[in-house]
Amino acid sequence: MVPDAHELAVREAAASVTVPHTWLKVPMDPEEVGRWLPAGWVVDKGETGHLMATDLRTTAPMAPEGYTASVETRDGVTCVQVHDAAGEWAAGGQMALLGQATVIDRVTTEQAHRRRGLGAFVMRTLADHAVTEGAALGVLGATDEGRALYETLDWKVYAPLAACIYRPSRSSHLVCR
Repeated sequence: MVPDAHELAVREAAASVTVPHTWLKVPMDPEEVGRWLPAGWVVDKGETGHLMATDLRTTAPMAPEGYTASVETRDGVTCVQVHDAAGEWAAGGQMALLGQATVIDRVTTEQAHRRRGLGAFVMRTLADHAVTEGAALGVLGATDEGRALYETLDWKVYAPLAACIYRPSRSSHLVCR
């Protein structure tokens, strides 16, 4: 993440990367960021979205009927997994603490389990855990679809979010798709 989004910061961050398929998220217009990227970098339009944040609060969420949840922390990443009555994975998400903030990522619900409150349950479970660990602020990058869910949970959009990836095996000129 490049929180101070200006041309020099983006160029320096991108130039420091040597590992292919490394992501760089920049809170600003993807088209503008794309003009600043060095060779080997592309703006992945399918992954761009919205930088969102909220003041965290506890809500003591309960798994919807017919589902069970587990919370596990390993190597600083807390994962919530939701399973249906047959034990099949239905939804999940993860977070990592950074001081008094938490970054929430990879919140997903399997297609067959959507519209049952699982995404909101995962988000609230992660928020409760983060508050317990001392976090006061939640931050995430949202897709358009995710944005709709997060806004119902009082998350606010603060900026567009450009998702850039280092793909040196591609053409050496800048490609924005």
